[in-house]
Amino acid sequence: MEKILVGLKRVVDSNIRVRVKSDGSGVETEGVKMSINPFDEIALEEALRIRERGDASEVIVVSIGGTETQQQLRTGLAMGADRAIQVEIDHAADPLTCARILLALVNKENPGLVMLGKQAIDNDNNQTGQMLAELLGVGQACFASKVELADDGGKATVTREVDGGFDVVEVDLPAVITADLRLNEPRYASLPGIMKAKKKPIKEVTLDSLGVDTNRKVVWHTFSEPPVRQAGIMVPDVPTLVAKLRDEAKVI
Repeated sequence: MEKILVGLKRVVDSNIRVRVKSDGSGVETEGVKMSINPFDEIALEEALRIRERGDASEVIVVSIGGTETQQQLRTGLAMGADRAIQVEIDHAADPLTCARILLALVNKENPGLVMLGKQAIDNDNNQTGQMLAELLGVGQACFASKVELADDGGKATVTREVDGGFDVVEVDLPAVITADLRLNEPRYASLPGIMKAKKKPIKEVTLDSLGVDTNRKVVWHTFSEPPVRQAGIMVPDVPTLVAKLRDEAKVI
């Protein structure tokens, strides 16, 4: 296998409390720490391990968004990716738009494997990988907790955690694999890696050059904080509890 393509999404860091903008137009990102989506970071780590085993020769990271996404691409390069592609887009892309953009890049780069996080922690859609596989007409193995490649590089065996056990699937390559939490523990970018990342190329690509249909199927109109949770009450005995569950909560 020559190439592995890995998608990296820029999201609010998982340790930061998300706040909605005062006008309800979106999530507050000004002055907020942004990071690579954790599941995408796991996907990148797996791609790097595959390359280090000699089963791939190049790892390419891709991010969709404004120039600010180059920060996450540099982190990916510092972790060990060989080169990066930033697709310039001036609005929030829904999963189908992301899948169409990745489709165009796959057709240009011809990777043997596409690896994505199973979902992004900001919208939790869990759709892009499946849509991309359908558009490409290739196999998909989602929620991977273990990935093994055949010696001839023609197949991948993917273990997935399901309720009550494990599900093992085999897909022909090229394929789309999405990473679950237990697939691996991503490495930290080393100082030499950070220095090398400054010299690695980031290719800036426009939507026009890809010929992608950006007609969104999903549009976000407004955002709001979840309702404040009401404080609980103390009851003196079980009969009072039962009465409140029956008369006020209407659950019995």
